[in-house]
Amino acid sequence: MAAELREKWATYYMSSITLFGGCILFWSIFQLKPISNLWILTLLFALLVVSEYYPMPVWRGFTAISFPILYVSFLLFDFTVTAVMYAIAVCFVNIVQHRPLRIVLFNPAQLTISLFVSMQCLRWLDGWIQSLSMSDAGQGIVQFTLMQVVFFIINNLIVDIVLVLRPQPYTVQAWVSKTLTELSAIFISLIYGGMLYVLGSQNRGDVDVIAYFFFFSPLVGFALLSSVIVRLGAEKRRMKALFRITSQLNQLVPGKFQLTQLKKPFQDFIQADSFMLLIKEGKQWKVQLSQAVDEPEAIDTDPAVNAMLSKQEHLIIRDTRATNVVKTDLLPPDLRNHAYFPLCVEDEVLGLLMVGRNRSNSFTDEDVQSIATLTNQLAIALKSSQLVKEKEKRVLLEERNRIARDIHDGIAQTLAGVVMKLETAERRMHTQPEITSSLIDTSIIQLRQGLKNVRESIYALRPDPTERVGLTGAVAAKLDAIRSEEPFDLTFDVKGHERELPAELEKEMYAIFHEGLQNVKKHAQAKTISVSLDYQDQQVVLRITDDGKGFSLYEALVEKRKLSHFGILQLHQSAEKMGATLHINSEPGEGTDITLTVSDVPEEAIIDDTFDYSR
Repeated sequence: MAAELREKWATYYMSSITLFGGCILFWSIFQLKPISNLWILTLLFALLVVSEYYPMPVWRGFTAISFPILYVSFLLFDFTVTAVMYAIAVCFVNIVQHRPLRIVLFNPAQLTISLFVSMQCLRWLDGWIQSLSMSDAGQGIVQFTLMQVVFFIINNLIVDIVLVLRPQPYTVQAWVSKTLTELSAIFISLIYGGMLYVLGSQNRGDVDVIAYFFFFSPLVGFALLSSVIVRLGAEKRRMKALFRITSQLNQLVPGKFQLTQLKKPFQDFIQADSFMLLIKEGKQWKVQLSQAVDEPEAIDTDPAVNAMLSKQEHLIIRDTRATNVVKTDLLPPDLRNHAYFPLCVEDEVLGLLMVGRNRSNSFTDEDVQSIATLTNQLAIALKSSQLVKEKEKRVLLEERNRIARDIHDGIAQTLAGVVMKLETAERRMHTQPEITSSLIDTSIIQLRQGLKNVRESIYALRPDPTERVGLTGAVAAKLDAIRSEEPFDLTFDVKGHERELPAELEKEMYAIFHEGLQNVKKHAQAKTISVSLDYQDQQVVLRITDDGKGFSLYEALVEKRKLSHFGILQLHQSAEKMGATLHINSEPGEGTDITLTVSDVPEEAIIDDTFDYSR
């Protein structure tokens, strides 16, 4: 209620200023006299428009350096012409900048009052100024300074009263910043006013429109150029903020969509007084990123949020004070301009970005387009995060199924066979001791093999070997383990300059190596196995060669397709997933040669599918 009451008082005050300034303008219009120097007036009007549209950047803000132009207009014509010209110029600039109607009316009225009071004060003090023992140029500089100071005091007083009455906070720091900005404008105006009288005191002939143009063009040109430079600099900072946002979005841990570190660049890019990013999780909205006074953790119901569930387009509320708009209560109530940007992917609403600004109609078309572009990228990042989570669940489920299958096909069957043999041995222990002893010996062998399979399964559940020691170290460690268990003649050769490959690439290469080596152990009946890793400039070649019995690749593929597991096909599929080529050369009685060629590509190009070690 206090905020609404202060808003009403501010509205009443602004209306009073508008009415008072409007009365002065109407009086000035009726007091207008025929104008002799129309070209000069047109030039001054054009210079006023440019200086108001392109305010000069000063310390912590902008200010229009228009007072020297107004003063010259007052000297050449009179107050009525100057006031009407100034009001039309300011009104025109506000309309072009799409300011609200109350601002379009208030700004000209406020400046007209400031100009009226300053010129009246100058008339009242004219006698005192004339009595000063100074040159004409000195008296002119005093007149210019007094009029400038009064104009500054009245103009800033009117604005300060509005800012104090409004419910938005107006701190001492903000007042100091605004005052210093205006004082900078006064300093520049005083320099130009001094130049006006110093140059005017010299006899340089008649002063025509060209002379005025060349006198004021440096001031207006500098203001225009510096304003454009500052605006380009602001746009550059926004682009840098957007670059930081997109870069950090790409570096987010997959499946963990956290944006807390993006709050500062996010604010720099959207340039809002308050914003809140909501992510839909089930039936609730979770606050992912926020700059608000009260920041809730979750939101169950909110009329504006719920209204956006069925929308696929952004919604801009130009003025929240309108009675027919549905606005959210999550943003500060004193924000007059709201914007809602849903995060949508394939007709699915994933989130909602709510942005608020103090000034109504402050979101330009360019602002809306840039923020909409950002929300589209956020939606894609969020959807990717969800897909990664689903993929992790699927991979985990597949891994559980693989472990269950390995236990059922290997350890469980081994234990079941051992149990049956031991039961038979128990029944024949007294009648057929020789058979009992043979069954026990066979059961011990099978139990040892089962224990070995259990250890291999436990080892497979540990972190991937390449994550600990790299691809070369993992291959060497696996071959050392085989040497201690199997009577193979193993050789391992590393060629070229060894380098670290992307993690997923090394993982997939080791998985293919592991599967190929297991095939050799189980089926090849080989005595010699040779493994090589060749690090070439653009690719890495992994080769496994044995002197075993070999096989017909065509017959093997036909036979294996009838079974539930077919390792050869899976080797090819795994190679295709990471963009590699796999060649298997084998003939019956001539051994087997497996060659994997992998391009040394960036990690982003690798597909991190979990390899299935089972056959």
